[in-house]
Amino acid sequence: MTSHKKYRIGTRGSPLALAQAHETRERLLKAHANQLTEENLEIVVIKTTGDQIQDRALSEAGGKGLFVKEIEEALLRSDIDFAVHSMKDMETTLPEKLVIDCILPREDPRDVFISADGSSLQNLAPGSLIGTSSLRRQSQILNKRPDLKVGLFRGSVQTRLRKLSEGQADATLLAYAGLNRLGKESVITHPLEIEDMLPAVAQGAIGIEHRVDDWGVAQLLAAINHEESRLRINCERAMLAELDGSCRTPIAGYAVVSREDTIELKACLLSPDGKQRFDVSGTSDFKGSIALGHRLGKELRDMAGENFPAFQI
Repeated sequence: MTSHKKYRIGTRGSPLALAQAHETRERLLKAHANQLTEENLEIVVIKTTGDQIQDRALSEAGGKGLFVKEIEEALLRSDIDFAVHSMKDMETTLPEKLVIDCILPREDPRDVFISADGSSLQNLAPGSLIGTSSLRRQSQILNKRPDLKVGLFRGSVQTRLRKLSEGQADATLLAYAGLNRLGKESVITHPLEIEDMLPAVAQGAIGIEHRVDDWGVAQLLAAINHEESRLRINCERAMLAELDGSCRTPIAGYAVVSREDTIELKACLLSPDGKQRFDVSGTSDFKGSIALGHRLGKELRDMAGENFPAFQI
């Protein structure tokens, strides 16, 4: 790595995506203070198909891969050197020539509840409308509060908050991590604890994708990889892979390091209407963390059966 090399960082153009790209650049500058300056790290905004679809749920449009397709194509063309992603947006199978082996320290993975009048989820009046584009959030809400209604809420964090203020819904749910990164924690009515709303797989984690054969970039990124976060994310994603998980299926999963060299994974699978829910959990040492994810994913599939409604969407 030399000081004159310029690296191009690919990202979506939303305020949150840009905040994540800038966080990555700052971590790289700190880790390589003697070799890099801001001039060596150019942020390149790439508009994705997912950003352009605002009138329907991603599950109807083709899945969460719509947020990364154009970025990965730019990587494969060498138009950019690496890309910064929200890991919960990533499909479980990456293109053959790309890899994600750098995960930044994971932010708070919880969802938060935001209501227009300050009511909690527990106290929200029957028949109230909650806006969300997430089948995972929808199904868990309806599982706990079948008396509520859920409607489509697409767009950036700012767009969803605006829609809420305009009265298009009584409440919404967002990721705590995104609000933290945008400095918008003040809008939160209350966080939802892990026990009450199991997070999306990899929620709160930033991953950095690069070409497999680019050893210079691999070396650059290794300095900012957070190994515990990487272990947790890979464990969760292994579970998701067994269920062919995408935003078409209500799946949640959360791994924690429960004690030294031990990882614990909790996961659940729901029907979109929230009427059916299956839960599994297990532990392993670090070396077995990916196998743990695969095992629990298979357990969920076996419990639900191949004709489970979520698999038919």
